[in-house]
Amino acid sequence: MPKKVTKAIFPVAGLGTRFLPATKSVPKEIMTLVDRPLIQYAIDEARAAGIKEFIFVTSRGKGALEDYFDHAPTLEQELRKKGKDQLLETLKDTNMESGAIAYIRQHKALGLGHAVWCARRLIGNEPFAVILPDDVIAADTPCLQQMVEAYDETGGNIVAAMEVPQERASSYGVLDIKNDMGQLVEAKGMVEKPEPGKEPSNLAVIGRYILTTKVLRSLNQMKSGAGGEIQLTDAIASEIGGEDGVYGFRFRGQRFDCGSKSGFLQATVAFGLARDELRDDLLGYIRDVVQMDKAAE
Repeated sequence: MPKKVTKAIFPVAGLGTRFLPATKSVPKEIMTLVDRPLIQYAIDEARAAGIKEFIFVTSRGKGALEDYFDHAPTLEQELRKKGKDQLLETLKDTNMESGAIAYIRQHKALGLGHAVWCARRLIGNEPFAVILPDDVIAADTPCLQQMVEAYDETGGNIVAAMEVPQERASSYGVLDIKNDMGQLVEAKGMVEKPEPGKEPSNLAVIGRYILTTKVLRSLNQMKSGAGGEIQLTDAIASEIGGEDGVYGFRFRGQRFDCGSKSGFLQATVAFGLARDELRDDLLGYIRDVVQMDKAAE
C-alpha cells in the first residue's frame, strides 16, 4: 500500500498579467468566482482529498493571499454581535490551523517545475499533490479525491487528464498512451505543448498531479524545456518506464480554465447556475440576453 498523500503544493507565484489591471494590486488567486476566491476552491478540494499540509509557492505582492487565510477577529466579533451565525460558519472555511500552511518564495519565474522544486525541503520523502488554482473543476466527487482513491490502488505518478479537440492539444502537455484501461491510462511518453499536427494523442494534462519524490530529484537537474522554462511535464516524463510509472487519470467533472478571461466568465456562469439562490435570476437574465441577440439579427 503506498504512503498516504497528505501534502499539497500550490504554485501561486504568477503575475496574472491576463487579468490586468485588476491584478496590479489583487493576486489573481483571490479573484472571486461567485463569492469565493479561486484559491478557496483549491483548498476545499485538497481538504476533501485528505490533505493536511498546504504549501504555497508565492512571489512578491502576494500579501493579500496570505492574509486571506488568517483569522479576522474584528470582523468575526461584529458578525457575532449582530447574530450573523451563518456568515460566521462561512468564514470558518477560510481559516487555516496554525502550522498547516507554509509559504515559500519563488524569486524568479523559471516555470512550473521550478516552482514545485522550490518546495522540495517541505516535501521530504513523501508523495505529494500539486494543484493549480487556475484550473477549477466542478465535480460531485472533488477531482483530487478521485485521484487519491486511484493512487491508493496503483501508486506511482498520476496526472489528471481530459480529452481536448485535436486543434487545441498543442496548448497542453499531452500524453502518449501505452495502455488505455478506461479511467486510467498508462503513459509511454509526455510532450509539453507539441507542435500542431505532432500531438501523440488528444489526452491533455491539466492542473492536478500526485507525484513521487523521484520527480523532485529529476527537477534537481534544472533542465530547461519548452519556452526555456523548467517544465514539470519533463520531470514527470522521466519517470515513465521506471518503477513507479506514470498514469493519466480521466477525472469525472468539468474543468474551467480560470487563467483566461473567457474561462473565468464561463465558470462564473456555471457556478452561479449551480446555486439555488442565484439560479432563477441568472437564468432569466441569460434568456433575456439571448432573446435580445436574436431580435437584433
